[in-house]
Amino acid sequence: MPDKAAQTAFYPSRPTIRVDGQEQKDLGANLLQSLVIEETTLGLFRCEAHFLNWGAKGRAVDFLFFDGRTLKFGKPFSVEFGPPNVNGPVFAGRITAFEAQYPFQRAPELVVLAEDRFQDLRMERRTRTFEKVTDKDVIQQIASQHGLTAKVDVDGPTYRALAQLNQSDLAFLRERVAAIDAQLWIDDRTLYAQARSRRKSSEVTLRYPQTLLEFSALADLAHQRTAVRVSGWDVGGKKAIDEQAGESAIAAELNGGRSGGAVLGEALASRTERIVTAVPLSQQEARTMAEARYRQRARRFITGAGAADGDPRIRVGASLNMEGLGPVFDGKYFVTVARHTFDLISGYRVTFEAERAGLGG
Repeated sequence: MPDKAAQTAFYPSRPTIRVDGQEQKDLGANLLQSLVIEETTLGLFRCEAHFLNWGAKGRAVDFLFFDGRTLKFGKPFSVEFGPPNVNGPVFAGRITAFEAQYPFQRAPELVVLAEDRFQDLRMERRTRTFEKVTDKDVIQQIASQHGLTAKVDVDGPTYRALAQLNQSDLAFLRERVAAIDAQLWIDDRTLYAQARSRRKSSEVTLRYPQTLLEFSALADLAHQRTAVRVSGWDVGGKKAIDEQAGESAIAAELNGGRSGGAVLGEALASRTERIVTAVPLSQQEARTMAEARYRQRARRFITGAGAADGDPRIRVGASLNMEGLGPVFDGKYFVTVARHTFDLISGYRVTFEAERAGLGG
């Protein structure tokens, strides 16, 4: 079925803004001056919205928002873009800060700052130990402690012990998902953790110079390796552990392209990285660690940054099918940073950063 949003040739670029679940038409249609929404793979989705704070109020002209009726600390704040009835959510969080601005020869403004519910997970540092657990167990336990629903789809070993050492819950969860090549994100009150290879998200085609307004791409061998090795000691089996990950770990994501490790080996020389800062206690743990580290490096072989017409589907985790860049850089990219912006001059735009493991041509 065709995308309904794509069938709408023209629609207002101003967003729909909801506060405490209720649409605030005046905020989006008349008072909004500019908006920035930023999402990264590290979490803490944030929103910064600038509103006029001066106008008719009853029978007088006064500040509009200092009474706390509409905008208040802790209130749910969400933003949607797109045509009526088929618009897409771009941000959902809570108001955490206000900034009053009094510019020269312009009306006063109020800046609303909001964050998603990962904000709860970063406010307190803890030191504790989890025993005989998987990463899935830990993620579900921490989500429950914060009143969140957890949807977890990750692989990984069972650990004798995992230590959280003077870390916020958010920092600890980021560390755990990185160790098993998974990603962490939140949607309202649901916390997701999923292996990147299984993450289902939007696919958006962008063609330069039409819907893809500008783009730069870098293919860089500086941080590529032909293999990653991890060593340790199996206490139960009383034997040494030595696991290695290479191109096979990333093969499914190459889409017919050449990996950075392969290009490195052909153009310069083979380079193996040995991980010495971690001590795996089983072969499975060491294998998982080696493959995760290799994929993290391999995926950064090609990195890009660009700008496109506003599209709420361009989110972290989305696949961008790039066209018009030539055979070397055409193809699928994975979005790692997305910034949705609105202002009175450019309207709705999206700037993004993306990466891919395979070089074409």
